[in-house]
Amino acid sequence: MYKIDWGEKALHSLTKLDVFLAKRILIKIDKLQENPFSQNVKRLKNSSYFRLRVGDYRVIFEIIDDKIRILKIGHRKNIYAK
Repeated sequence: MYKIDWGEKALHSLTKLDVFLAKRILIKIDKLQENPFSQNVKRLKNSSYFRLRVGDYRVIFEIIDDKIRILKIGHRKNIYAK
């Protein structure tokens, strides 16, 4: 089982979202602990990061040993911009 580690930017983004949407995202992230390589997870090109799809929103994270570090949460239009 993996441990979830939250980045400050991701927590800030999560608090700005609608409560219903935030709960959906939290449920999906909770399921990541069991299997971080599920169907809705893909590795980003030319990167060590992964993305989790939750409707129109994306969760960007990285896996380090037995830890999943949540880096960013945002709408699919804006999440990949640097």
